[in-house]
Amino acid sequence: MWVAVGELGTAWLRQGLWCLVSVFVVEIVRDTYHVASHVWPPLMRLHNWHHKAYRKDFTPVSVELYQAAQLYNDVPESLVMMAVMALVAVLTPLWGFWLGFLYGAGFLVAALLRSQGLLSGTDLTHEPGPLTTLPGLWLVNRTYHWRHHFDETTAYYAGYFTLSDKVMGTSLSLKGKTIAVTGASGTMGRVLIKRLAAQGAKPIALTSSAAVSIEGAVRIVPWRSGEERALKEILSRVNILVINHGVNVHGERTAAAIANSLEVNALSAWRLMEVFLETVDDRLGPATKELWINTSEAEVNPAFSPLYETSKRLLGDLITLRRQDSPCVIRKLVLGPFKSNLNPVGVMSADWVAGAIIALAKRDIRNIIVTINPLTYVVFPIKETAQALYFRLFSRGH
Repeated sequence: MWVAVGELGTAWLRQGLWCLVSVFVVEIVRDTYHVASHVWPPLMRLHNWHHKAYRKDFTPVSVELYQAAQLYNDVPESLVMMAVMALVAVLTPLWGFWLGFLYGAGFLVAALLRSQGLLSGTDLTHEPGPLTTLPGLWLVNRTYHWRHHFDETTAYYAGYFTLSDKVMGTSLSLKGKTIAVTGASGTMGRVLIKRLAAQGAKPIALTSSAAVSIEGAVRIVPWRSGEERALKEILSRVNILVINHGVNVHGERTAAAIANSLEVNALSAWRLMEVFLETVDDRLGPATKELWINTSEAEVNPAFSPLYETSKRLLGDLITLRRQDSPCVIRKLVLGPFKSNLNPVGVMSADWVAGAIIALAKRDIRNIIVTINPLTYVVFPIKETAQALYFRLFSRGH
């Protein structure tokens, strides 16, 4: 008897797991339908009702247009979700997949009611008002979905789980974005600007080098460490700031070398970050602004340059602290040794590293690690998670 009870319990547990899988599968069906709605004309005609229904603050353009969008977009989408899950459930012996069918049915009922002016409060990703949170990392929220409507309609397709966008590389669109890059005349700055331009971005080169030509840059702006405040007007029109400048004094440890390393690698970057964060408005800023900061693999591994390590670790710690209440996404670029003017014996190609940075950013990876050292992929996430928790517990924001 106990054997039979145990087998029954195992069977129920197995079906329960398939129930959870069915929710994930039905969301993949929804995301696939959404992508198809942007490429297949018959579905595009229906989906366009959805995009016409909202103003930039997610208030409906009109009640009639909002209700029509529910009827012509959300209802067909729900029916497809139900049909696919019913087919899967019928063709397999896994009755747990019927939960996916019921999940889709819930969307159908809500869409029908909203099309009649009822239950509009259930449309959570389209609630009107300012965007008060950062874009969701694994789950879609209002800020994430706002980007699909008003940033780039050929990206940010996910409906609930962001995994499908991460796989497709559509979690972040660089098309049309104004992106300022410091250290633009250096090896990484140059290849990153070229790669960003190829993505349809409008790169601005921020450099201390005079009379320099940089391929892909739409504008070259001269600046030096200590002049961060003077860049505020330019940064107010920038979507993404990439803080990439740095100095490596190698084996030096003089007072001048210490001061220079701290100033260029840490303090200047910190001041520039704060100036940029002042430009993030409190209505749409979380969706329209980002910071990418090159802290280097030296955050957790030796670089055989003590002052480079010390200054980069200070910068990394300050960024982790600032992330606790940042008004926009801050990405760390944790890069291993690539061949450059600062590191002529680097192993990786700077162009390949730049391509990897962009590929990972488009998948909304917020700690972008590009290195040949496998330990970094283990050590850095542990360090970052533990330090972030420590900062959250023992410090207070504004």
